[in-house]
Amino acid sequence: MALKSVITGGAGFIGSNLTDHLVRIGHKVIVLDNFVSGKKSNLSHHKKKDVKIIKDDISNSKNLEKYFKGADYIFHLAALAEVIPSIKNPKKYFKNNVIGTLKVVEAAKKVNIKKLIYAASSSCYGNPKKFPTSEKDKIDLNNPYAATKFIGEEIIMKYADMFKMPNISFRFFNVYGPRLNISGQYSAVIGNFLSQKKNNIPLTIVGNGKQTRDFIHVDDLVSAFIKVIKSRYVNKIYNIGSGKRTSINTIASIFNGKKKFIPIRPGEPKDSLANISKLKKDINWKPKISIESGIKKLLSN
Repeated sequence: MALKSVITGGAGFIGSNLTDHLVRIGHKVIVLDNFVSGKKSNLSHHKKKDVKIIKDDISNSKNLEKYFKGADYIFHLAALAEVIPSIKNPKKYFKNNVIGTLKVVEAAKKVNIKKLIYAASSSCYGNPKKFPTSEKDKIDLNNPYAATKFIGEEIIMKYADMFKMPNISFRFFNVYGPRLNISGQYSAVIGNFLSQKKNNIPLTIVGNGKQTRDFIHVDDLVSAFIKVIKSRYVNKIYNIGSGKRTSINTIASIFNGKKKFIPIRPGEPKDSLANISKLKKDINWKPKISIESGIKKLLSN
């Protein structure tokens, strides 16, 4: 019997890459997506027998339990994901990210699954004081996006505790790779640079460009997902990043484009760097794709 996985937000950047990997290792995949930011084209190369696509919104759905029945794994990636819009519309973020997560975990509780993976966010650390930042470091919620993703994580972990559910939460650092969202004024730096490079316009660098981020390639992230579902670990929170910091200026020089410096945006952390020792130790995983080769591959596509 083939293993069955459900991915909420499966038509998005990370979800569609995860779908590819799961199909490759023989899973049947059900994708749930409301297609607000997910794209049908991200999944169009899959056969219907491998991937079933259902258009539904997790925060309004009446059918989650039905979709989850018979699933071995649930990957809960569906969320609204940008900081600035969350400040403009916190209610919408609360509904999607908190109520949506509550609905997913409630439905998952009623069916017998092997593991539920939640996509949390490193934004819960705010402006960290300690580098690399570990899972035990201070939580500092600076905006509605960070708050809603963190409340979602708290729900996931409380359910793991109270109902002995096999839940895992991954705090994503900066994920990049093929199908990265490059539209929208708030897309992440690599997405912005890709679209600017494509349109032959200068790369916009916020501040002096010396701020650093921890970038992880989506293939490395997905390989950790695959390893963690096979592991015996449940009720754990893991940072997932590369464990290396890269300045925005370095990224710009890999892109090799003209630069344009713009004013600093409020509330953005100066640096981010994941301590990934817990994940490395528990599941014997390590990131393999360097930022140079990851970006060069993106540019060659």
